[in-house]
Amino acid sequence: MSKDKLKVRKDSTLKQCVLATFVAAALPLSASAGPTAEVLHWWTSGGESKAVKSLMQEFSDNGGTWTDMPVAGGGGDAAMTTLRARVLAGDPPTAVQLKGPSIQEWAEEGALAYLDDVGRDEGWDALLPPQIAKHMKFEGHYVGSPVNVHRVDWIWANPQVLAKAGVSMPSSWDEFNAAAEKLMAAGITPLAHGGQSWQDATVFETVVLGVGGNDFYQQALVDLDPAALNSATMVKVFDQMRKLRGYVDPNFPGRDWNLATAMVMNGEAAFQIMGDWAKGEFAAAGKVAGKDYLCAPTPGHGYLYNVDSFAMFKVKGDDKVAGQKLLAKLIVGENFQKTFNLFKGSIPARIGVPMNEFDYCAHRSAYDMQATMTVGGLLPSYAHGMALRGAQAGAITDVVTNHFNSDMSSADAAKALAKAVAQSM
Repeated sequence: MSKDKLKVRKDSTLKQCVLATFVAAALPLSASAGPTAEVLHWWTSGGESKAVKSLMQEFSDNGGTWTDMPVAGGGGDAAMTTLRARVLAGDPPTAVQLKGPSIQEWAEEGALAYLDDVGRDEGWDALLPPQIAKHMKFEGHYVGSPVNVHRVDWIWANPQVLAKAGVSMPSSWDEFNAAAEKLMAAGITPLAHGGQSWQDATVFETVVLGVGGNDFYQQALVDLDPAALNSATMVKVFDQMRKLRGYVDPNFPGRDWNLATAMVMNGEAAFQIMGDWAKGEFAAAGKVAGKDYLCAPTPGHGYLYNVDSFAMFKVKGDDKVAGQKLLAKLIVGENFQKTFNLFKGSIPARIGVPMNEFDYCAHRSAYDMQATMTVGGLLPSYAHGMALRGAQAGAITDVVTNHFNSDMSSADAAKALAKAVAQSM
């Protein structure tokens, strides 16, 4: 059977299973004891686990019964495989951690429940930034509720390690390279990194932003302009990636992101390039921003955002539908937006949440998001599923990882990037 015929067959099977679930959902149901929710997510690290437990507790305090369904894997790939299997079986979870174009893809399948009544009653249009709200809607209908806003383009550092080598937080890639060389000379691993494809992609997009600038990032990783993908600027991006590859320790393959964060925390490495969920790990360990660890945006003048959110799948059962509405209401509620984000390291998606309990890194994130929003610098993360659909994002990441783990030249990588994206369209 050809790949095209196989894809058509899979898509048809998925749509049939989704339809069967909807038919079942329309059947009469018995009364339920209260709201219930089976929640699929990939928040399994220390800081993430504390954050999701805050939502579980608030859901329980409001009469709900939560069934937790965590699937390990920082990038969420394993969770999405589990989700597709559940939908194919005609038994989707009640609520699923989804974001960006994935929300749109599932909405196009007809799989998502509308949340317009909750959004209207709670005033979401006035409480959510327009760019964030856009990701939560499909054809004008709310189908998702945003949990937070993560900034991806961060450098985290151990101040004691930096002081030992006589270096400071870099504000350009040249400064980063110079600091890394001094650290290596002092016998210190400059960059804590985990050799997983999504982590490679995270570093790559921050380099694209810093080397190419906001407009170049938009052209290359959002618009997928072939001229930008295979350009002299992209060659420079891969040149910087090659330098970064030389700054990681030999044991990086397969390392989880939170273990790389622990390397910085424990003084085994100086820097980590990772989104601000890393701050949740520092917080969970009782570390204080500005004292035990440092934060600064990676070189550049933009802001790469990653919005965690939940989508509610069409399910059968009045108890599950009630659970979905309660969960959506609580997620955008002021109390949860504050409590969750203090644990998670991110900032509230809801406008107007008091920030007095948040640390310097969060205040810097909130300020920069507002500032970049007005000048075209607020940009969706490709590496974390906000900018591109799966096929195109995967094509880019494959090239990035292949380059990072081989002796492929920068020029060949840029050519391969443009070709891979073209073939994925």
